[in-house]
Amino acid sequence: MSERFKNWEYPDIEEGKLTKYNWVVQHKDNLKLGKNTDIGAFTYINAKCGVVLEDNVQIGSHCSIYSVSTIDKREGKVHLKENSCLGSHCVVMSGVTIGKNAVVGACSLVKTDIPDDCVAFGVPAKIMRKNK
Repeated sequence: MSERFKNWEYPDIEEGKLTKYNWVVQHKDNLKLGKNTDIGAFTYINAKCGVVLEDNVQIGSHCSIYSVSTIDKREGKVHLKENSCLGSHCVVMSGVTIGKNAVVGACSLVKTDIPDDCVAFGVPAKIMRKNK
């Protein structure tokens, strides 16, 4: 495990059970958390194919992050890069990367990559502007 994710060893995260902050992860060994990650209450993370949350990532409440989808048979690592932010009630599908400093608006469905320094929202999420 890289030095960057050394702080992953959280004894209070149990497989498939709510954390003390009321979010849950399945396949916890495939979840990599950077420093200062903030995951909102009632968020669900399926990390079967890998989920990486880099430093200073913020995830609002009631979000769902899927590295595997049984509906469309897609699977792939989900990667939220440094300083990215998901508004509450977002869904991030498998194989998606959300770029550094990107912001995804609340209630968005993210099916494709979001580049660095962008604001995106909608169903499906579309890039609305570049951040300065």
